[in-house]
Amino acid sequence: MTIRVVIAEDEAIIRLDLKESLEEEGYEVVGEAGRGDHAIELVRTLRPDLVILDIKMPVVDGLTAARTIANERICGVLMLTAFSQREIIEEARDAGALAYLVKPFQKNDLIPAIEVAIGRFRELQSLDGEVDALGEQLESRKIIDRAKGVLIDECGFREQEAFTFIQRSAMSERCRMRDVAERIVAGTLRP
Repeated sequence: MTIRVVIAEDEAIIRLDLKESLEEEGYEVVGEAGRGDHAIELVRTLRPDLVILDIKMPVVDGLTAARTIANERICGVLMLTAFSQREIIEEARDAGALAYLVKPFQKNDLIPAIEVAIGRFRELQSLDGEVDALGEQLESRKIIDRAKGVLIDECGFREQEAFTFIQRSAMSERCRMRDVAERIVAGTLRP
């Protein structure tokens, strides 16, 4: 699968050189911008795998664009800039950059930076999925515990009997235990 890239660089000659280098290496450049606000729009529309952002751009700078793109979790962000001061690198990191490359760059520096940024973004996506799944499990457990409490308080069940009732009801109705628990809490299901 081809990796899709958006380039945001205000200097047209650097943008062109970067595009040629990427295409020679098999990447697909799906969009180009010279301003940070245009880069954000392109990324939202095109949903690339990676955006390469210069820090200094007109209207919206690369750090602001990186922060927006990273917060929306659209794609990986690689910062490409002439600045190598530690405070700017830290700002880029804090804005959500997953890799950082200083101009002038060599192609043999660019490709590893791209691959690292894409790899780290995929790891973040995977972790986000796991966090969502764990949050769903926790919410289900809370609702089931509430339903058990209702059955204990209102129907005189012991805890294990309440759990068994919820479990068997879910199996007989072919639904999730959470669905049964929500109906018990809402008062629409009683033994």
